[in-house]
Amino acid sequence: MGAPEPVEPAASPLSEHDVYLFREGTHTRLHGKLGCRLHAGGAHFAVWAPNARAVSVIGEFNGWDGGAHPMSPRWDSSGIWECHVGGVLPGAAYKFRVSPQAGGAFDKADPFAFYAQTPPQTASRAWSLDYAWGDGAWMAGRAGRNGLAAPMSVYEVHPGSWRRRDGCWLGYRELAHELADYCAQMGFTHVELMPVSEHPFYGSWGYQCTGFFAPTARYGTPQDLKYLVDHLHQRGIGVILDWVPSHFPDDPHGLSRFDGTSLYEHDDPRQGYHPDWHSSIFNYGRHEVRAFLLSSAHYWLDEYHFDGLRVDAVASMLYLDYGRREGEWIANVHGGRENLGAIEFLRMLNESVYRDFPDVQTIAEESTAWPMVSRPVYLGGLGFGMKWNMGWMHDTLAYFRQDPLFRRYHHNTITFSMIYAFNENFVLPLSHDEVVHGKGSLIGRQPGDSWQQFAGMRLMYGYMWTHPGKKLLFMGGEFGQRREWTHEGELEWWVLQFAEHAGLQRWVADLNGLYRAEPALHEVDFEPSGFEWIDASDHEASTLAYLRRARGGDTVLVVCNFTPVPRHAYRVGVPQPGYWRELANSDALAYGGSGMGNLGGVASEAVAAHGRPHSLSLTLPPLATVVLKCP
Repeated sequence: MGAPEPVEPAASPLSEHDVYLFREGTHTRLHGKLGCRLHAGGAHFAVWAPNARAVSVIGEFNGWDGGAHPMSPRWDSSGIWECHVGGVLPGAAYKFRVSPQAGGAFDKADPFAFYAQTPPQTASRAWSLDYAWGDGAWMAGRAGRNGLAAPMSVYEVHPGSWRRRDGCWLGYRELAHELADYCAQMGFTHVELMPVSEHPFYGSWGYQCTGFFAPTARYGTPQDLKYLVDHLHQRGIGVILDWVPSHFPDDPHGLSRFDGTSLYEHDDPRQGYHPDWHSSIFNYGRHEVRAFLLSSAHYWLDEYHFDGLRVDAVASMLYLDYGRREGEWIANVHGGRENLGAIEFLRMLNESVYRDFPDVQTIAEESTAWPMVSRPVYLGGLGFGMKWNMGWMHDTLAYFRQDPLFRRYHHNTITFSMIYAFNENFVLPLSHDEVVHGKGSLIGRQPGDSWQQFAGMRLMYGYMWTHPGKKLLFMGGEFGQRREWTHEGELEWWVLQFAEHAGLQRWVADLNGLYRAEPALHEVDFEPSGFEWIDASDHEASTLAYLRRARGGDTVLVVCNFTPVPRHAYRVGVPQPGYWRELANSDALAYGGSGMGNLGGVASEAVAAHGRPHSLSLTLPPLATVVLKCP
């Protein structure tokens, strides 16, 4: 039998303009056009497979018979195949049977499916996205909550291992209530979900994604995920999605060689194969692939009301030689190592997202010194709203790993981040990447005995929450989980019976409360006017003293003592005379500290210090952060 004749199907959701935008690479709503779209009499199916000889729909509705519902190529040479199938009911499993130009037929899941079978099953499911949202108040006012001047303290969560019940995952709806209660108690402003896009291998944590429009069925339906976002919004908590446009796995039912050719990926493995992750790299220079990814990003923001996208592995997208040795990569047309197609795609992504969703944020996980990641495209930047500060993370953990006796020799490690703190709009991340692959737990890397380890954690968080930049903390870090995180099982909630763990958790909750209450700690995170050193040079005592300022001049003073030696009568110059109230002290008894401090506050004295005519004589507790304010 020869190939079917091209036809213009009746009642196709794809208009000529849709096809034009698709082929141009600018379409951002393909999820309403391609894939399976249910209607009263059945479903319309459409799939892009330009190099296939034949395509048909197989599923539960036709006994998986490849000859029952052949598809027809569109008349416009777009490479899109379409057909209508009657009697398709919601939940019906289906795939596309693809016959390549050479070789036998194979079955592929729908790249645009809204829902899929629970792994290890691999078929797509016919599904609609109907849902009655109740987060209107949040959506109307979220611009202020997601803005650059807003407090943003993000709790990073892996849904399958945060909590479990009888050894089983919590569903999206169960998670919604428990997570909202916990985040409200702890004072986090946002939750970041590690990838919930469908992924065949649970151990990939979602970073090897096959369903770019389908939430994983492990935890429930698309409506259940919407309920999770909806409920968190109704409790005043934003939700960020970890999104992975950098690569995809080579599972046979996925995007890999979708029509028998390298359709979504590059054909040459020097461009299309990721050596670090053994996965395929998107061909960002292909217009239709860009439209696919743009539509995925817009889909999650539109259909699921996510408040932002944390874009994974941006560095791997930007560099053609990422993870490769000499001779294993192909230079761009200018002879350089920059991936020009990826740069263009990222700029298109950010411009289109902020055009259509001006009240969300895109956040880049970019681990190199690529310039202007979070600067507008019209200035030559990539256009992200924020960027993870991997340098701050690396230096902070390296410094705190040092025995306090030797920190005096590494003082520049803890101060170096302020050299570049305002080059980008930074998020300070202590993410899942820091507690996996043999790195151990955060608290396990603190030196000293158990008391010093917990004091060091409180000190580190005090420094982090008062340093310029938004905050991100991976689950379990807030109470000092001792073992390295594993996706199998749940967090070590049982350790909260011990005072030191409960005290650390209480400190993080109080830090979040202070951070949200004091504009000086969050309002000017991305400009030099929001920060001023008082003393960055006391390496012998291993202390830091600095000011944080709000736009109206509201000021707080932060002093950190990075040694277990108490400092009495430690003099710190201040910008104004008066009584400086102690807002926070990580050494308080309530947090498991020694109870040393400044008895609620200190009055300034007319004694010059640090170039200022007035100063405070402070007691600095061991391994502690203190925060003071003059009303």
